Amino acid sequence: MIKPMSIEVIFTSESTATGGGRDGHVKSSSGRIDLDTRPPKEAGGSGEGTNPEELFSAGYAACFLGALRLVARNEKIDLDDATGITAQVGFGKDSDGGFGINAHLIGYLPGLEQSQAEELMKKAHEVCPYSKATRNNIDVKLSAKV
Repeated sequence: MIKPMSIEVIFTSESTATGGGRDGHVKSSSGRIDLDTRPPKEAGGSGEGTNPEELFSAGYAACFLGALRLVARNEKIDLDDATGITAQVGFGKDSDGGFGINAHLIGYLPGLEQSQAEELMKKAHEVCPYSKATRNNIDVKLSAKV
């Protein structure tokens, strides 16, 4: 059994979903997120709102970029302002007959050697809180483009 991670909480983010979940509304307590949620057309929905996977991909991309910049700074590697992370989050049926997600993180690291970019991605994956939360739970693929 995997032991849960214990942390000293610095802050807490809070959001509330109402309506039908995937077909409803989500709002953060700060008011910065206030969005209708709708299943994508590929899942039989209207596609006229956001969905949990889209929100997760945005958070994962931002968090992973922060981790990547931290690792690079600690290793005295200057990253170009064009450095970025794209998080592709897939949704579909799992082998148990339910549903699940996977992720593909693509790092855009201009000016670095391919091997150096791949190594930074691996190290960021070790420290990123989203990566820690998903480790051994979902498939996460890493790619680096230089």
